[in-house]
Amino acid sequence: MRAVSYTQFGGPEVLHVTDVPMPEPGPGQVRVRVAASVVHPVDLMIRAGRFPAPLPTGLPYTPGWDVAGTVDAVDPAVEQFTIGDEVIGFSPWLQTTVGAHAEYVVLDAAWLTPAPAGVPATEAATLPTNGLAAAQALDLLALSAGSTVLVTGAAGQVGGFVLTLARATGLHATGLAGTDDREFVESLGAAFLPRSDDPTGTFDAVIDLAVIGPSLLDLTRDGGGYVAASPPLRPEPVRGIRTFALNVLPDGSRLGELVKLVTSGDIPLRVAGVYPFAEAAAAHGRLAQGGVRGGVVIVP
Repeated sequence: MRAVSYTQFGGPEVLHVTDVPMPEPGPGQVRVRVAASVVHPVDLMIRAGRFPAPLPTGLPYTPGWDVAGTVDAVDPAVEQFTIGDEVIGFSPWLQTTVGAHAEYVVLDAAWLTPAPAGVPATEAATLPTNGLAAAQALDLLALSAGSTVLVTGAAGQVGGFVLTLARATGLHATGLAGTDDREFVESLGAAFLPRSDDPTGTFDAVIDLAVIGPSLLDLTRDGGGYVAASPPLRPEPVRGIRTFALNVLPDGSRLGELVKLVTSGDIPLRVAGVYPFAEAAAAHGRLAQGGVRGGVVIVP
């Protein structure tokens, strides 16, 4: 089968479409024929060799966290999926070395959920990684209804999901973003703070997706909560503030809850562009330009 992979670290030019062995499902697993996946900023860091955490030993890598596609083969022990089911899921490929930028991917059945009905795969693929990141960030904080939360990078993919889920759970969100993103932030029921200004105010919690850093602890109330965008960025607690690092985990059940919000219209899905495997380098280049307001999608 074909896959997008790289044998050395470097710029987008190291990405190539190669032939790799067809994976076979093991116990509790299913094989998915991939219809769409997504490129994320972290993929650019890993490809460039700049990821601030240990990487799996041995190239080549076939990356790809998100999958939207059709079940192609099923381990007999799996009862919740059958061949032909349309599914979405999250592949923690840095741990499994099984990435979704391929024609087929094998994942644990527990990492998958039925795809939202009537939603194109290119849109559905934008939900797993970013939707789970948003949900798990809020889960870490465990805020009660009526609490206030500041979200930096609020117009990005994860930020938009956080604002949507905050509204759905009765939180009062404030989104920090560029001035051009005011309408989007406010459309999700959040107050808007321009990125050009030094943020002010006091909040029960902060979700720092824009990696502004520990200075935001000054805006967090005593005993509040703070979520950093990744484990290496988590600051030490001060004034009783609980600090967490966002480390997205596969969770088919939680993803299924997000699918319900998609089908009810409560979660908007955004696509910035769709690129075939052969144009994977262009997809990475587009994301590197910044200002992307939607998923950069890869299709076989």
